[in-house]
Amino acid sequence: MGSDKAEKSLSKPGPVILMGSGETSPASGAVFEEAAKLYGNELRIAILETPAGFELNSKYVACRVGDFLNNRLQNYHPVIDIIPARKKGTGFSPDDESLLEPLYKADMIFMGPGSPTYAARQLSGSLAYDIIQARQRNGCALILSSAATIAFGCQTLPVYEIYKAGMDIHWQEGLNFFQHYGLSLVIIPHWNNAEGGAELDTSHCFMGADRFSELKSILGCQGAILGIDEHTSIWIDLDEGKAKIFGKGSIHLITKDDEDNFESGTQINLKKFGKFQTLTDWRINLRQDVVKKLESSKWHDQRSSSEMPSEEIMEWLHQRDTARQSGDFTLADQIRQWIEGAGWRVKDTPSGSQIERL
Repeated sequence: MGSDKAEKSLSKPGPVILMGSGETSPASGAVFEEAAKLYGNELRIAILETPAGFELNSKYVACRVGDFLNNRLQNYHPVIDIIPARKKGTGFSPDDESLLEPLYKADMIFMGPGSPTYAARQLSGSLAYDIIQARQRNGCALILSSAATIAFGCQTLPVYEIYKAGMDIHWQEGLNFFQHYGLSLVIIPHWNNAEGGAELDTSHCFMGADRFSELKSILGCQGAILGIDEHTSIWIDLDEGKAKIFGKGSIHLITKDDEDNFESGTQINLKKFGKFQTLTDWRINLRQDVVKKLESSKWHDQRSSSEMPSEEIMEWLHQRDTARQSGDFTLADQIRQWIEGAGWRVKDTPSGSQIERL
């Protein structure tokens, strides 16, 4: 091992992006693209089936997102792995190391629709959850939508159990993902949902305002409630201690003493969320086999920001592809020279243009 500083941080934490709904909508696509810019070409994306693992079509749910990202992020030539970590104690377990290998290489990890309580139950204490935490703490973007956002809070809202099955209002244990950053958050997507029309209030993730008010009164953890509107995302930078809102709607932050609404484009200091703190040691509460594997040169991605193409160079690459497709090879060659002048080489392959350091 190297210095204490090197041991405590392989790289800075990656962003955590929480989506209120519509992970395959244009609004969410724009956020995915912003995240892709951090990693550049040959982007590796891992999509877990876990939140919908109880459904017979969980693979379809994950593949639908994969197809969307493959098209939306085509300029980054994504490599997308669908991880069928569906249920503990089965051949598709979130504890099966062989299924989870792609997580170690991922630049982005995504989880989305399904059941919040099922997701929390299957991920809690699992190998998958330890790897997810370790990767985010070392630069991987963690992107969550719908059910997965709820599961990662300090308490989980049993949406189906209350809304569909008629159980009494209650909360269940969440994964409490943000606790090591000093934050205790209850995350509620679909905040402004209006599917029920005039007859039925389905806001506050299908609970309705009145029922959600009752739920607040029995909330166990003393954290802030983070409500996320439909087609809206919050980008949480746990390195810089700030967040930014993207999309069509707003973010609603409810604390013991206050309630604030933040529109798209707003930046927020994470101190407003609670007692935010940067992570002092990325290895906290992680199993040793995960730590050792991530620290090994075989798995740890050594790429630094200086080794990644800038946004301008990626735009040149896109312009060159467009020129080639339209038959303007003179312009394409000129753009290639610009890219080479900036220290990068373009490789034309059957699957499209790729870029690498000279």
